[in-house]
Amino acid sequence: MPTGVAMRDVRAQLFDAAERILIQDGPSALTSRAVTTEAACAKGVLHRHFADFDDFLAELVLDRIARVDRQSAALREAAGTGTVVGNLGDALTDLFETVAVAIVSLVTFRDELRARLRRTRPTGVPLLAEATAMIAEYLDAERDKGRIVATADVEVLAPTLIGAGHLLFADRKGTPPESEAVGRVVHTVVAGVLTP
Repeated sequence: MPTGVAMRDVRAQLFDAAERILIQDGPSALTSRAVTTEAACAKGVLHRHFADFDDFLAELVLDRIARVDRQSAALREAAGTGTVVGNLGDALTDLFETVAVAIVSLVTFRDELRARLRRTRPTGVPLLAEATAMIAEYLDAERDKGRIVATADVEVLAPTLIGAGHLLFADRKGTPPESEAVGRVVHTVVAGVLTP
């Protein structure tokens, strides 16, 4: 982008550029130069909005966590509608078909980023911890509505579903799993707790 041309919503453009790089080439390709080139802006733009590149990456992860928080509210509202397996399958697909798998790789890949995120999120893997909470809250809501049994251990079911979903979508270069494959995994995990 030529100097002097105003960019709209700079943060979002930079985050989206970083997301595209992560999905296409993985965390090792993610540099400040790659981000600004992908966003078609001068390198200085990133440094005017963030203290340094790790600050940018931390804000990227937090922005994507905010997306999970919004998805969580929608999923809780879906409790009692559709099917439990369908709702969970859609939630896992929405979560992992985007950048979640790549964000987990990024957090694992960059020590300084992990250290920064630990200051505010001391436990769990950022994004996956929030996704696990999202699934647990949904299962709680379905238990309250009687669609899963009262004895269902949502604290075990939620991370099991997140782990299985993560593994299904982990190959960012391959073809994403079909909805039937996601549904089979979800059904296998929750079949024992669904009410007849």
